[in-house]
Amino acid sequence: MLLLDADRPEPVRGGARELAVFLTPEPGAEAKEVEETIEGLLLRLEEFCSLADMIRSDTSQILEENIPLLKAKVVEMRGIYAKVDQLEAFVKMVRRHVSFLEAHVLQAERDHGALSQTLRKWLGSSGLPALGNRWAPVAPTFKLPALYRTEDYFPMDVGEVMPRAPSCQRRL
Repeated sequence: MLLLDADRPEPVRGGARELAVFLTPEPGAEAKEVEETIEGLLLRLEEFCSLADMIRSDTSQILEENIPLLKAKVVEMRGIYAKVDQLEAFVKMVRRHVSFLEAHVLQAERDHGALSQTLRKWLGSSGLPALGNRWAPVAPTFKLPALYRTEDYFPMDVGEVMPRAPSCQRRL
């Protein structure tokens, strides 16, 4: 071989030896590096698994504790929604009754009030006192329509009407 030739100077031989050592693979060093890499990956995998387990346990705890609370709130809200629906129906019914009563009041004013008052004033100002007395007040024939009672639609509970006294319990 050319590198091991005895005629060559010593620095070339030493450099060739160093190059040969450098280029010769060491299976132990490479295996150690691969093992360290694998150990690092296994450590990261273990951390990931412990994090996933922690998330699972937290999720289970949240589901076990908070879901029943949420279900109770949903039931409570359904009751509130039902009361709101009843209140909306009540307001709609009251609106119809008010419109109905307004129409009756306007009709009664037209029939009895406004015309007879105007006619009395006109006859009284004309100087005919005899005619003015003939117009005696007529008993109104207007009948008040049957109205509703709020208690029929919203029964009063004793617990809801009476205010509760504040409790003086201490938490320890």
